[in-house]
Amino acid sequence: MKDTHQNRTDVHTPAQRSFNMSRIRGRDTKPEILLRKALWKNGLRYRLKNKLPGKPDIVFVSDRTAVFVDGCFWHRCPEHFVLPKSRQEFWQHKIDRNVERDTEVNKKLLEDGWKVCRVWEHELRSDPQNVVQRVAHLLRKKGTKPP
Repeated sequence: MKDTHQNRTDVHTPAQRSFNMSRIRGRDTKPEILLRKALWKNGLRYRLKNKLPGKPDIVFVSDRTAVFVDGCFWHRCPEHFVLPKSRQEFWQHKIDRNVERDTEVNKKLLEDGWKVCRVWEHELRSDPQNVVQRVAHLLRKKGTKPP
């Protein structure tokens, strides 16, 4: 019987790869926590648990504002996204669907009267205070157009 693991470009066994992938967090990521701490430090109080479309990372219920922290890889950052060299068709489809879903979620929230703010992880790493100012500005703003 032929060992299919030998034919893969992945250097890990399927079990090792599965373990590595299981460690990728969907919430409470470092960029999210960085933003939450910065918002709290600036007196901006928020909620984390919600049943809104797309499950925003941070919600300001009284201001009807939803904040998403988007990873540069998973949401195709125009500055940092690089398509992996292996399994390109798979990754292209997966990332395309994430971006489509982001658009659908934005549209649904806006239709429901929510303001939407999407923040790139690299923005938080380079200038978290600027992101806090953007969120604070959006909270003061009337209307539902995303920044």
